[in-house]
Amino acid sequence: MANSKVNKVVLAYSGGLDTSIILKWLQDTYDCDVVTFTADIGQGKEVEDARAKAKAGNASAIYIEDLTEEFVRDYVFPMFRANAIYEGEYLLGTSIARPLIAKRMIEIANAEGADAVSHGATGKGNDQVRFELGFYGLKPDVKVIAPWREWDLNSREQMLAYAEKHGIPIELKRENSKSPYSMDANLLHISYEGYDLEDPWVEPGEAMWRWSVSPETAPDQAEYVELTYQGGDITAINGVAMTPATVLRELNRLGGKHGIGRIDIVENRYVGMKSRGCYETPGGTIMLKAHRAIESLTLDREAAHLKDDLMPRYAKMIYNGYWFAPECRMMQTLIDASQSVVNGDVRLKLYKGNVIVVGRRSDQSLFSESLCTFEDDAGAYDQKDAGGFIKLNALRLRLAALADR
Repeated sequence: MANSKVNKVVLAYSGGLDTSIILKWLQDTYDCDVVTFTADIGQGKEVEDARAKAKAGNASAIYIEDLTEEFVRDYVFPMFRANAIYEGEYLLGTSIARPLIAKRMIEIANAEGADAVSHGATGKGNDQVRFELGFYGLKPDVKVIAPWREWDLNSREQMLAYAEKHGIPIELKRENSKSPYSMDANLLHISYEGYDLEDPWVEPGEAMWRWSVSPETAPDQAEYVELTYQGGDITAINGVAMTPATVLRELNRLGGKHGIGRIDIVENRYVGMKSRGCYETPGGTIMLKAHRAIESLTLDREAAHLKDDLMPRYAKMIYNGYWFAPECRMMQTLIDASQSVVNGDVRLKLYKGNVIVVGRRSDQSLFSESLCTFEDDAGAYDQKDAGGFIKLNALRLRLAALADR
């Protein structure tokens, strides 16, 4: 279990109770220095107090870094070029954040001369897999310490007792001021698990949702928004150029305002169990709809269909934690190559939980009005050609029908 040879550990540290307990537990159990790393990937106020808490916990070094631009530019945007969605509904908000955190932890471990890394993911979930596949993929000989798979603190009461015994501050908040749900947030989404969601028949209360209004209370007036694409990525909203993180923040604001991006699903975890969770992904929901719209205009049919064929496997790779695996990198190269023509503008109407495409245009559009018009096409397309096309494609069907006689 404990390894006395561990000298220094890099800990993924949120500043919350769990990781504050882990900080002390690592020091006591492994008799080692602990370097804390807190990644700001858009989760909000959670990072504000992390430095003071890590300092109070005698961390040997403290890293707190704003990774929001890198997160959206190098992880979220590439994933949305693929139109990735897991099991038909989940936009992979938690999954896509873990590779970035794992990468930065390994970089810090190398810089600090640490021989181990540690995380606060439980032994029941997907995040332990995602973090550790990332660690091992980037530093094969690193030691990984997963406290939830080692310690005997198996209940909230035991953890609170441990915190009290070791002088770890416990923030007691007013009743109803703290959510009873287990939540994970970043710039792409916020997730909710546990509490009454453990019964898949129970509808979550309106008070649970943090980022969006309900569709019923959303504005009665629709709002139009125009997105500009270059190379498959959004570069401007309503004609205003924006950085990747600013794009996502603004789409989150617009989507949340109009009740867009809520889902309630039961998903299949990689470790084998089913899990019920609720997610708010307002900006991502808009991005997915708009990206498919601009691709519908600019991508060749077979290229688009190949992407659709590959997407579920790509999404599963990300969900399961294989971002740094060779097959995922190969697939990303293919996806990125398809996006050179995905340029132009998409106009959307946002209304009471709906994202409605109402216009799309591109200098590289494959849409030909002269070919598809119901009016006189001036000889652009000879409809007689369709007869031979149909007969050739029907040949195998006719042969099979004759053989069945």
